[in-house]
This record gives sequence, structure tokens and C-alpha cells, in this order.
Amino acid sequence: MTLDLELPAAAGIVNVTVDSMFEGARSGTPEQAVEDGLALAEAGFEMLDVGAVAAKAGPPVPPEDEAAALVPAVEGLVSELRRFQSFPPYSEEKGGNDVAIPLSVDTFAPQVARQALAAGAAVVNDISGGCEGMFGLVAETGCGYVLMHIEGPARVDRPWREYDDAVDHLRSWFEGRVELARDLGVAEEQIAIDPGLDFDLSPEQDLEILRRLGELRALGLPLYVSLSRKDFIGAVLAGSWEERLPARQREWGTVAAVTLAVSEGADVLRIHDRSSLQAMRVAAAIVRSTDADGTKSAYMDRSSSRRGLG
Repeated sequence: MTLDLELPAAAGIVNVTVDSMFEGARSGTPEQAVEDGLALAEAGFEMLDVGAVAAKAGPPVPPEDEAAALVPAVEGLVSELRRFQSFPPYSEEKGGNDVAIPLSVDTFAPQVARQALAAGAAVVNDISGGCEGMFGLVAETGCGYVLMHIEGPARVDRPWREYDDAVDHLRSWFEGRVELARDLGVAEEQIAIDPGLDFDLSPEQDLEILRRLGELRALGLPLYVSLSRKDFIGAVLAGSWEERLPARQREWGTVAAVTLAVSEGADVLRIHDRSSLQAMRVAAAIVRSTDADGTKSAYMDRSSSRRGLG
């Protein structure tokens, strides 16, 4: 299946965890994750991103434990989300086993990703920067794939990296990783790129990347931006990394960052809150809903051309 990216899409965050950085998005159990995911779908999120391991630093989580939480949540959501197919425009566009609101799974373990895809997920959101095993799985299954910039193992704290130009470095890094993925059979049409804000990057670098998102978009791949309630927002609001505001106090800073990201070309925003969803839609209506000839295009028209992520 493909996701309409003529206008930016919102990926609602569903964490089957008890320790994710934002306590307002800790579903805890697969059953609660299904309820929380349905609430996001009903609020208008175009897709859901489901994870069972917190991205913050911590000890390794055995794949069987991750799968035990993630796979039932995916199965439950896929089952429940089929009812959205009875509503237009989904009823006109979807068929077969497609789910109207696609699921991505936030995992960097190929064996867990395989099980989640078999359960009905459509996209793998990989915060590890990819490996040959994951690229092989993506090529084999034809699923969508979010490739995030990181330069070291996931869930391990490291000092911020120094770059002469962070955006130029990310461009070069993505070109190399995409070339490897292509060599292993992944089609470019399957890939979206995520700059990995907060991962190996200082708040100053995060802000510079957001100012220059258009330079990453020039790579020709859909741009997936995960920024909701992140540490750099807390640092900006507090004026200091050491005294950064906690995640629960970063909602309106996230709204501002989402608005800028849309204006700079983000295709998918991974976000927690309905406030950010509204900001995304209004920003998109302002900067992207007028055609070259000056006529207005229908913001909610989901029958427009489709590209990216699978």
C-alpha cells in the first residue's frame, strides 16, 4: 500500500511501554495500546507508529519480550482499524487486506519486525540506522521503511558529535545508507528518511537541521520528522540543556516546531498530541494548499497522487 503524501501526514505515537520519555504516551499493555491507537485514529491521525521499546538509553530488551508486547498490539489495531474502511474515501481507495490507517512499527530488531509485518504492519520505523538483516527483510517483504540517522548503537548515550556542517553530513550519510539498501534489493520508493533529532545531535544542530530541512528533502525521498516533546525543545524552552523542561511541559514548543517543519517540507510528522495535529494541518493549508496557478486545492482530498513509504 502507499500513503498519500501530497500533504503532510501525522503518525500518532503508540507506546506499549511503561518507561517511554513522555508519561502521557505509555500504553503499558497491548490492550491499552489498541484503545489509545483507536483514539488517535478517530482524532484524525493518518497513520500510527507502534513501539514496545523506549528509545532512551537502557539495557537490551530481548526480542521475544519486545515481540510479546508489540505483535498483539499490532494485531488488535489492524483488526479494529478495518472498520474505518467503511468510511469514504477509504472505501473507494482500499481493497484486499489493506487497512485504511496504516501501522508502522518502531523496532530495530529484524526478527521482531518480521513478526509485526506478518501481523499487519505496513512500515518499519528503524531508529538504528539500518543493518543488512533489516534491509534484506524490507526488500523481501516490500514494506515501507523509515531510515533514521544515528551513528552508533541505539539506546546508548554518547557525546554529541561535532560536524563542520550537520546538514551536509546527514546528506552524505543518507546517500551512503540508501545506496547500501538499494544494493540489498530495497527500492527507493520504499524509503523515507528521518534526521534523528536528539540522536547524536546537540540542540543547536537540531535547530539548524529544522531550519534547513529543504536540503534533506532535495535527496528526493519522503522526509519523516520525529520531534514531538523531544529534549531539544525542553532545552530551548528552559534556555539550558542541563535545566531542560520535562516532556510533559513541551507540548506548545512542539506545536511551534511542527509548524516550522511543515513549512520546510516535512512529509510525515511523528507526534503525540492533537494540538500538533491541528498545527500540522493549518500550516499545510497555509503553505501547500494553493496550486501554481493560484487556485486552491482541496486539503482533505485523499484521492490525489500518492508516493512514498511502500
